[in-house]
Amino acid sequence: MAAETSTGILALLHIYKRKPAISMLVTNLKAEFVKKATGKTFFTCNDGLLIQQTIEESIATGEGKTFTTTSTGINKQNEIVAVFHITWSFKAKTT
Repeated sequence: MAAETSTGILALLHIYKRKPAISMLVTNLKAEFVKKATGKTFFTCNDGLLIQQTIEESIATGEGKTFTTTSTGINKQNEIVAVFHITWSFKAKTT
């Protein structure tokens, strides 16, 4: 799903080759369909810094942390067609 990818790629950028390794998992998803999507729809997420802060907090505390991201789908006419709220869980893996 494009909405999940637009949020997950930001998380992957912050956990790639991290020591300790970080697990990530979608724990909740809510969708709001505003308008029928016809043609190409572009999903964007602007929560990269907040995702990074959540990951860093998880590492610092040793506890799993969750964060709900928002991905907005926009058509070629720059109209919002859908908004997805995707909750990710992050936790440092123990060996």
